[in-house]
Amino acid sequence: MKKIITASLVATMALTGVNAISNSELAAKLNSLETQLADVKKKLKKQNKKINKVKAHDSGDNIKWGVDLRTAIDNINYDLANGTSAGKSDLMSLRLWLNMAYAPDTHNVFKGQLSMNKAFGADFASPENRNFSLGGQFDWTGNEALTDNSLKVRQAYWLYLGDSAFGADMPWTFSVGRRPSTGGFLANLREDDAAQSPLGHLINVEFDGLSSKLDLSNVIGVPGMSIKLCMGKGSTNASPLFASATPYAEGNQIEDVDLAGFIFEPYNDGQFIVKTTLYRGFGVPGQNPDPVISGNPMNPSLTFGGNTPFVVTGDMDGAGISVMVDGLTDEGYFADAKVFGSFAWTRSNPDAGQMMLGSADSQTGTSYWVGAVLPVNENSYFGLEFNHGSEYWRPFTYSEDTMVGSKLATRGDAFEAYFNYQLTDSISAQVRYTDISYDYTGSNGFFGNYSGASNKISDLKAAAQGFTALGGTVDASGAHNIGVVTGNLMAQGMPMAQAQQTAGAMAGASLFLPNVVEAAQDFRFYLRYRF
Repeated sequence: MKKIITASLVATMALTGVNAISNSELAAKLNSLETQLADVKKKLKKQNKKINKVKAHDSGDNIKWGVDLRTAIDNINYDLANGTSAGKSDLMSLRLWLNMAYAPDTHNVFKGQLSMNKAFGADFASPENRNFSLGGQFDWTGNEALTDNSLKVRQAYWLYLGDSAFGADMPWTFSVGRRPSTGGFLANLREDDAAQSPLGHLINVEFDGLSSKLDLSNVIGVPGMSIKLCMGKGSTNASPLFASATPYAEGNQIEDVDLAGFIFEPYNDGQFIVKTTLYRGFGVPGQNPDPVISGNPMNPSLTFGGNTPFVVTGDMDGAGISVMVDGLTDEGYFADAKVFGSFAWTRSNPDAGQMMLGSADSQTGTSYWVGAVLPVNENSYFGLEFNHGSEYWRPFTYSEDTMVGSKLATRGDAFEAYFNYQLTDSISAQVRYTDISYDYTGSNGFFGNYSGASNKISDLKAAAQGFTALGGTVDASGAHNIGVVTGNLMAQGMPMAQAQQTAGAMAGASLFLPNVVEAAQDFRFYLRYRF
């Protein structure tokens, strides 16, 4: 029995020793595995970090594209001062914008936009058209006017975003290139676009230049307060390559046209928005055709010269204040309603020996503009706008998206109503009616003594009627029988010198009348695809 117990104890001790050895080895192996797993996790973390960097680089190393395609049909009509009319009931157009954006880091941004804008089945970009358009010597409307099916650069600029200017808590920006200077504040509402840089009441043209903005809201303590410097060129006087023996030197083109000004935003909390601007356009262009007297000296005829070149007429100042309330109440229907008002001022400064807007003296013009945008439902809104301009009102709004000319340049009254509907996430539609009544000529002209001259239309009509009543005649070759009209005026007791001057003015009015638009209307429908 003692032997059996001793044998059992020996066996038990042996088994215990074996188990002890196995547990020790197992613990060592587990420790080794844990070390290897930690190493794998560390390497995997590094690899994931590298992959994320590659993904971020690849994501930021590509231009982001967007498409904006609009198909429109316009029914346009012009009522001319001589009693005739002109128009087109089915002007169909196609506008394409290819939007580009690229941000390599949080401080630098590139933005660009390629554009095509054409009438269906037409090419309006012939050399002849360019010679007589703003797309020739100066490209203020190169992408806004109907041209051809080629892509052109509408915007291309670099934007730097700074965190603090002058060591203070003032975010700032600097940008240079072909800047977004169309569709500015308030002018953007009817198109359902974000507002671009300028105040739309005064500036709506394509422009090459620079801008720099200081955000003053943090240091002043007023929401949204900022000031922006804007500078640019509207034309460059230089000879094209191969046009002369000295390419790109100053040539025989119109002199440089420059513009500089400020945009000051005194308050903007998102609901109440106030913006102001002050600028000067230097060396603005105009045309001054010379009258041509021909025929019998005792009974001459009057015509005007043919193609008159552009010349520098002087400088043009402008200033304005625009206010919008975005949401009349905090809740309910009027929380999504917008109302706005804008007042603007311009002043001509003719060079010595030149005339601007038909006058050799400095002339001041004013304009006011009011409107409301009211929601119809969550997918649509209705807008109503009215603006009035005085006799010598002259903004830079040549690129306004209206087929019958800029309504905001009107020397008279303009009324507009529009309805916008978001059909799907990417497709919208608009119905719009614009009605313009002109009191004075030259609303959409330049700055000289011809297309931009301001003459009261009712006076021109009365002078033309008087010219005919006193024996004058008008045809395609000019105004005739000026001597007969002079004699009839003298027979009424008018001195000879005065009669001659009056007869000449009446003859000029008669020639001018067929080219004077007294009223214009534009009814538009469009479908627009954006993504």
